[in-house]
Amino acid sequence: MQLTDDYGRTIKSLRISLTNRCNLRCLYCHREGDNRELKNESTAETFVNIVRAAKELGVSKVKFSGGEPLMRDDFEDIIRALPELKDISATTNGTYLEKRAQSLADSGLNRVNISLPSLSPEKYRGVTGGDVNTVLKGIDAAVDCGLTPVKLNMVLLKGINDTGIGDMMDFIRQYDGNVILQLIELMDFRGTSGYSVDIDGVEKFLESRASEVRERSMHRRRKYFIDGVEVELVRPIDNSHFCANCTRLRVTSDGKLKPCLLRNDNLVDVNNKEPQEITGLMKFAMGNREPYYKG
Repeated sequence: MQLTDDYGRTIKSLRISLTNRCNLRCLYCHREGDNRELKNESTAETFVNIVRAAKELGVSKVKFSGGEPLMRDDFEDIIRALPELKDISATTNGTYLEKRAQSLADSGLNRVNISLPSLSPEKYRGVTGGDVNTVLKGIDAAVDCGLTPVKLNMVLLKGINDTGIGDMMDFIRQYDGNVILQLIELMDFRGTSGYSVDIDGVEKFLESRASEVRERSMHRRRKYFIDGVEVELVRPIDNSHFCANCTRLRVTSDGKLKPCLLRNDNLVDVNNKEPQEITGLMKFAMGNREPYYKG
């Protein structure tokens, strides 16, 4: 059994927002596209039931996000209770990883994405309000615990970090391939279009330095191999190819299925439901799923 929408797109992975709480205030944060004012977080049991139902329908990968997922003290409990999957990952700001990387790895987490807009303490503080040194220690802890490959998510911001790509590549070289740099085009959810960079210019910069370029079939993302480091360029904006190849179903922190990142008018409530009922609601959600950008 599989979850396939009317456009022939089969769901292979879940992206679950465990909370909309966060200890930072990143200027580019889009809260997983969920602009509702959320009050109640779903229980660990609900999230586990959602994953169990999804696995019965062919889903083999789960990524947890937030807000900041490590704001949940029961994150390790959730991971331990999951059925066997091909891949369990998390997107985090990294500020709690130094202390929890080992317990997360022991619980069954496979890898992490860590948000890191800049190596500069001043620029990092200006973008996030936090201390970059806590994140750098978190990266080391994640690598040491085998939560690899660690992917560093660098959202590109004009006039702030767009000249720091080379420094970030130099930084990850020390990890001998265990850390990958993801350069991410800014998604304007909060009136931040003034920070948008010339993404075509970034691509040309990477091409000019790369010894090898590969293209991932899903979303047509390009991977550049430059002087021993791997850099991936993520271009989600107005990308009909991205939408046409989307195989991800999102779950909000209050237990609703979210068929599309860019829509909140087609959510399906599965909070406090048993796996069998969730299975039926997932099939129903497929009828509300269509490409946001159709080309």
